[in-house]
Amino acid sequence: MTPENTLSAVAPVAAQERIQSMDVLRGAAVLGILLMNILSFALPGRAYADPSIAGGDTGLNWAYWFANQVFFEGKMRAIFSMLFGAGTALFIARAAERGAGLRIADIYYRRTMWLIVFGLLHGYFVWGGDILYAYGVAGLLLFPLRQANPKWLLALGVFLVLAGSAKYYWDDYENLKLRNKAMAVRALEAQGKPLTEEQKEDKKKWDDKWNDLKPSGAALDKELKAKTGSYWQHLQYRWPRITDGHGNGFYQYDFYDCGGMMLIGMALFLMGVLTGARDTGFYARLALFGYLVGGSVNAYAGWYWSRSGFDPVEGRMVGDLAYDFGRLSMALAHLSVLVLLVKHGWLVAATRRLAACGRMALTCYLFSNLAGTTIFYGHGFGLFNKLQRYQLLYVVFAIWALLLLVSPIWLRHFRYGPMEWVWRSLTYWKKQPMRLLAKEAAPQLEPSTVA
Repeated sequence: MTPENTLSAVAPVAAQERIQSMDVLRGAAVLGILLMNILSFALPGRAYADPSIAGGDTGLNWAYWFANQVFFEGKMRAIFSMLFGAGTALFIARAAERGAGLRIADIYYRRTMWLIVFGLLHGYFVWGGDILYAYGVAGLLLFPLRQANPKWLLALGVFLVLAGSAKYYWDDYENLKLRNKAMAVRALEAQGKPLTEEQKEDKKKWDDKWNDLKPSGAALDKELKAKTGSYWQHLQYRWPRITDGHGNGFYQYDFYDCGGMMLIGMALFLMGVLTGARDTGFYARLALFGYLVGGSVNAYAGWYWSRSGFDPVEGRMVGDLAYDFGRLSMALAHLSVLVLLVKHGWLVAATRRLAACGRMALTCYLFSNLAGTTIFYGHGFGLFNKLQRYQLLYVVFAIWALLLLVSPIWLRHFRYGPMEWVWRSLTYWKKQPMRLLAKEAAPQLEPSTVA
């Protein structure tokens, strides 16, 4: 194969070659993720999951929290991760079909390494909740599995995801043991008995852990001061935390979450689930199973934690143990419904806009985060911790409306979103054509594109 043919074999995919169902899924996921990320922009970190810390835990605020726990928290991220894995499988398969040979490894790893760079820049300088770094590092491990049997990929993915749940449960169990030790020490104190050094240390460890799990007073004030202060103050607060997240956090939690869902996504793509290749009954049954099982598990876990008074130890144990089973079931239900919409040409106007956001997923993700940090942090409009939880939905809807409006318009004139263009140009180490030629039509979303 000549160098020219090799380059052609690994060239970016044309708009007409895209799989519309996957674009719709990706678009829905990147928008849905904002329902949870908005909490990290607007409220103290622990209030993301615990509404008793900030944002309100009664009335509409509780309803928003509970709906998120049942239908969205972790579920949209799961779909996004699955689509990353599926996109990896598609990227490799198409290059192999074109005879790219070993050059595909060069292109793939360059693509993934640039994603890691984007994640580092985004995490350190924009927002501490970055997921791109974790996607990039986990993505490095996918290439060797490109020829694995889909059933083995699915089994390995499910194992990793459930291992993540086990890790969370183990952490809860360790916290419970530590709290019980501290309670025993306090009982001795109340009786006026002397404490050993080990008992004093147990008490201190629990006090530190409690301040982390349920911050208040000075611990909460430190975060509020950093996020309502100058950009430099926020960087100083964020950097050690993002460093820990990219290191310890990735290997203890994100690897299982992202890596497992990516493998599941690869398997579902190879099985034809994400492309709409399965029959309507398959998706209907999967949706019914997911909503019944996932909805029941998630609702019970949310109710149990709320009933405990949002106890961050015992109250979380049920939810953490069942977390990934519930969210995977719900994610499969969501994606089944979305694939059915595309497969049968239902709600075409809506799915076309979702597909446009999906084609610009990296741009939409980064824009949402820039908008969120600008609106809420001190170097922007400074609304951090000033809105109730339910009021954050107004901001979410405004960002959604903007992205759903602008993305299709942008793609009428350009081949890629701005960040997608940058990523592709760096991946292929060649400036990619950006403007759409008059003779090139944007792909239309029709039932036949996924059937």
